[in-house]
Amino acid sequence: MLLGHRFGALVEPATGRVWTSAEITRRVSTRAAQHRAGGLQRGDRVFIHFGNCNEFFVEVLAAWRVGACVVPIDPAFTPFEIETLAAWARPQLSVWFDPPGADSVAAMERSGVETVALAGLDTTAAAEATRPTGVHLDDDALILFTSGTTGDPKGVVHTHRSLQARWSSLRDHLGVDAFERTLCILPTHFGHGLICNSLFPWLAGCDLYVQPPFRPETLVTLGETVDEHGITFLSSVPAVWRLALRISRAPTIPSLRRVCIGSAPLSESLWRSVQEWSGAPEVLNAYGITETGSWLAGTTVDGFEPEDGLVGVPWGGVVRVLRRGEPGAESDPDALCAPDELGHVWVSTPALMRGYLDRDDLTEKVVADGWFATGDIGTLDAHGRLYLRGREREEINKGGLKVYPADIDTAIESFPATADVCAFAFEDLLLGEEVGVAVVLHDDAPDTMRALHAWTVERLAKHQVPRRWYLLSAIPRTSRGKVNRATVANQCANETPLSVAALRGTST
Repeated sequence: MLLGHRFGALVEPATGRVWTSAEITRRVSTRAAQHRAGGLQRGDRVFIHFGNCNEFFVEVLAAWRVGACVVPIDPAFTPFEIETLAAWARPQLSVWFDPPGADSVAAMERSGVETVALAGLDTTAAAEATRPTGVHLDDDALILFTSGTTGDPKGVVHTHRSLQARWSSLRDHLGVDAFERTLCILPTHFGHGLICNSLFPWLAGCDLYVQPPFRPETLVTLGETVDEHGITFLSSVPAVWRLALRISRAPTIPSLRRVCIGSAPLSESLWRSVQEWSGAPEVLNAYGITETGSWLAGTTVDGFEPEDGLVGVPWGGVVRVLRRGEPGAESDPDALCAPDELGHVWVSTPALMRGYLDRDDLTEKVVADGWFATGDIGTLDAHGRLYLRGREREEINKGGLKVYPADIDTAIESFPATADVCAFAFEDLLLGEEVGVAVVLHDDAPDTMRALHAWTVERLAKHQVPRRWYLLSAIPRTSRGKVNRATVANQCANETPLSVAALRGTST
């Protein structure tokens, strides 16, 4: 039931390696047998320190075959971060592609974790077919760490039941035909890249093409890869698309049937640019949260036109917008927002996480009676379509006026010369908080900056217009392609802001 998927082939365009379903089955049996011989048991946890290759997906299935729980680890993590996570998650096994460095080995040894490198194993040997360990739907299947790698980690725990629920809902709302040849250019250590972009189509029998994530050489040849392999589906995040649209030629063969964009707010201007580049009949905004198994809603709406902040309708669940965001609000009928009234977004879905690993205190803050407080601010229109305005914790309180950084990002991103943008809060003695913004431009000439400032003033309310402007060469992003506004604010605090008078074209 759990492991009886008809998975497709695994293909690495960068290396030319192709593993058929039969080859994958044999390798999974071999690795599962090696796990059993090493003493791995149902309920044990396995750290996997690599991703975006054929071996990664074999490791996932092999661990599940013996009843273990998979914990993908960002390959960029330091030995200190790895040791922090190991102390919290208490894995029984740490699997690497190549032998890890001495510091990483020492970190695992201090945590009492066995370290294994695939480079030192014969993973091609034939193994006797064995029945999967008695895995149950409510067994832990996947732990994804979303924060706290240097402090108290926050690990999202998904069971086989919650993952199956997410995949079932996606099949019901999206089907599988468009995923026939799926390309993954996202990291496989977080929900968007792993659960929805990769495992959903692959375990439904579609072929999965896996590329190294966020590398310029991957993006510069994106159009060529789509043409060469007849890719029918790909998903990515806005930051990746901003770069890909600049450096990659568009596909010349109309093979793409669907494109999803998620993990960050999507502006109308970027949306339309992706539509033009891809030529795909469907370019969908997908709203996903790690705690809900990633994609929980999207623009599967007939005849929709791209709009700033438009998400669409739920994919296997219920969305409510409430006036309050604390536990208990979901059961108060007076807390329900009217159509188009701004409020806190709550969701109820069978794909909801079991909870945060050993953090009942955090779980109780966001889950009540099966409802999850997303932390997003948005509206539902009269047709039940969800629109997002930003994150609750990112809200800027400017003298009592609420400013949502995503609104500023959207306005500035639509300026033709904008390559990247991030609005943020900074302290102000009079107003409490003020608005700052960091921008990256294709053309950073003074006239371009003045034009951008005028563009912004025309499109934003007076209290939304940034008071401080910073021109950067790049905006720092996480390994998942997301921006941390606090990180950008801290970086800009050490930079000299541009003269607002100069931006206005005045002397004072």
